[in-house]
Amino acid sequence: MFVWFHRLASPPFFYRFAEKLAPWLAWLSLLVILAGLYGGLWLSPPDYQQGDGFRIIYVHVPSAWISMLAYMVMASAAAIGLIWRMKLAHAVSAAAAPLGASFTFLALVTGSLWGKPMWGTYWVWDARLTSELILLFLYLGYIALNHAFEDRRTGDRASAILAIVGAVNVPIIHFSVNWWNTLHQGPTVFFGPKAEMPPNMYIPLFIMMFGFMLFFAAFMLKRLQVEVLQRERNTAWVRELVGQS
Repeated sequence: MFVWFHRLASPPFFYRFAEKLAPWLAWLSLLVILAGLYGGLWLSPPDYQQGDGFRIIYVHVPSAWISMLAYMVMASAAAIGLIWRMKLAHAVSAAAAPLGASFTFLALVTGSLWGKPMWGTYWVWDARLTSELILLFLYLGYIALNHAFEDRRTGDRASAILAIVGAVNVPIIHFSVNWWNTLHQGPTVFFGPKAEMPPNMYIPLFIMMFGFMLFFAAFMLKRLQVEVLQRERNTAWVRELVGQS
């Protein structure tokens, strides 16, 4: 197992591994998301307070979850690359940043669309919303800093430090509704006698979250392939790959 993981850190081995795995994850994510949407939009009953407006959670909650997950992937890979100087780790971090920023933006937009009918406004400087907006700025800052230097290694090191320092914002996002009085809905109880959602509501939500995770993994692999090719473009294996295609 250790030998396999060691080989996975090799750019040419990983590129070929991702080439085989990414399409399977992409198709599986499509099927799972369609199943989750069907359950959430057609099988789930309207909420007794929010009516059909609650259904936006089937996109908003998975997007917000992936926005934090992607940042932790980015920060963890950045730390590995910074400490152990693993080339592929920096590529992982750079590939995760645009995807994480996209999911963060989607979470903010869907949250605003939900907030207008429920709160009467698209935006409030709520602790959860503000910390999620900071997350978007961290992603954009990482991307800008990573491309701000002509020397790739300098950009990797500088952006890695930003990613690691910014990771403190992720637990703030998660626990903000417990630490401060906010308009944002608090943690939802799914199981037990105090469950706040019936199974025909929360099961499609879990399915959507799993589908979004598969989607993120699939497109992460494809972006990582592009990142690897850009970073390894002067190596013999890339020239051989380009010559074969």
